[in-house]
Amino acid sequence: MKEITSQQQRVLDCIQIYIKKTGFPPTRADICRELGFKSPNSAETHLRALEKKGFISIESGTSRGISVNNQNSLSENEYPVIGLVAAGSPTLAEENIEKTINCPKSFFESDFDYFLKVRGLSMKDVGIMEDDLIAVKKTTDVKNGDIVIARLEDEVTVKFFNRKSSNIVELVPANQDFENIVVNLESEQLYIEGKSVGLLRRN
Repeated sequence: MKEITSQQQRVLDCIQIYIKKTGFPPTRADICRELGFKSPNSAETHLRALEKKGFISIESGTSRGISVNNQNSLSENEYPVIGLVAAGSPTLAEENIEKTINCPKSFFESDFDYFLKVRGLSMKDVGIMEDDLIAVKKTTDVKNGDIVIARLEDEVTVKFFNRKSSNIVELVPANQDFENIVVNLESEQLYIEGKSVGLLRRN
């Protein structure tokens, strides 16, 4: 089998994660949005390279005509590890993905989409330490008490979610050295990118 570049691997990972999450393949626009490509032509170039190398098949004339050739695809137990999230970029953008690791789907009670490497000690009192890997399920369906991955302006943070009212959300740390982040949804934009469903500590 021909080897693929790191960029092509990110596109292949994106396709497989998208299919797993939604049940159907992504469009070129979906791939651009997930990986931070500026032009659909970039996605198309990588797709054609993957097709030529036998990893995927592309059906002409349809925007979602992408299928993964199972015998050549990456293991469905491979998940991307997101490191420091570049300001303003999508979480799964290529520059944020450090590597992929193998983890059995049944390792945690819930399914998940990627690992996020923890920065800082704001959640240390619940056992989440610097450089731990949080298993993240991409969802906006969260409730008070969930540990969420939130984007506030260009900053991505991991905190407890606490909705105080229809317009006020608190992002609460698990470390008394850190203050709550109070978000007024009328004047600030808050995006919930997912919630933590598990933790890996790699010594």
